[in-house]
Amino acid sequence: MPLRSEDKPMLRILLVSCLMLGSAAARADEVVLYGAGSLRGVLTEITQDFSKKSGVAVRTAFGPSGLMREKIEKGDKVDILASADMASPLKLQQQGRANGVVMFTRNRLCAFATTEAKLTTANFADRLLDPEVKLGTSTPKADPGGDYTWAMFQLIDKQKPGAFATLDAKAQKIVGGSTSPNPTDADPVVDGFKSGRINVMMGYCSGAEQRKAATPNLDVVVVPDAYETGPEYGLALTRTDNAGAVALMLAILSPEGQATFKKFGFTPVGLPALP
Repeated sequence: MPLRSEDKPMLRILLVSCLMLGSAAARADEVVLYGAGSLRGVLTEITQDFSKKSGVAVRTAFGPSGLMREKIEKGDKVDILASADMASPLKLQQQGRANGVVMFTRNRLCAFATTEAKLTTANFADRLLDPEVKLGTSTPKADPGGDYTWAMFQLIDKQKPGAFATLDAKAQKIVGGSTSPNPTDADPVVDGFKSGRINVMMGYCSGAEQRKAATPNLDVVVVPDAYETGPEYGLALTRTDNAGAVALMLAILSPEGQATFKKFGFTPVGLPALP
């Protein structure tokens, strides 16, 4: 099958990577990785395992993907951006700040709801539109979770005209970005549920166990297929002259790394079909 043009930049990176990693003179500096907040657990485990095996130190920082990208655009020296969307890595590539971009995992949107919200898969759209449901979301543009949620609103609107305007008006952007009301809170979602400000929170399904541990008795409702917007996570490699960064990228994409994503509730894109 002929090589697609969009695959060629990453193929060149992989070829250079193999040459670099096979060279005794290859330089493996400390690796700086910025990642989406939803990746904190899984990438902490992968990077710690990587450092233990390779001896290469990895410094990480996590937050809303759009804001992490902006830090790079403003001059932060970063080797890898692991984003909760493809848009931020591709934007860095278009700006000449990234040598290559690749998708490395997928996720799904879930609604985390109190029992009183009475949210189910069958009544999903109707309950979200009900005035009794107080809806919390991430902040669009700053956090891809918000972008996926607003795309979901658009899909609901196709079946229920006028729904987008209602959902856009009622959604409370409590995570990510300067528009969040409590930017210093460790977990504004917990506070939102505790105070009664929200009774439904949109988020990634991979965070279900953490969310239920923080707020017991939450119902986890996977967004119905008709409204699913398929979160896709992209990795941007900003430089190829650091063998450690290249090796970490390959570790993330490896079957072992992908198995770790599966363990944390993500949908891996690079696991063999057979064990």
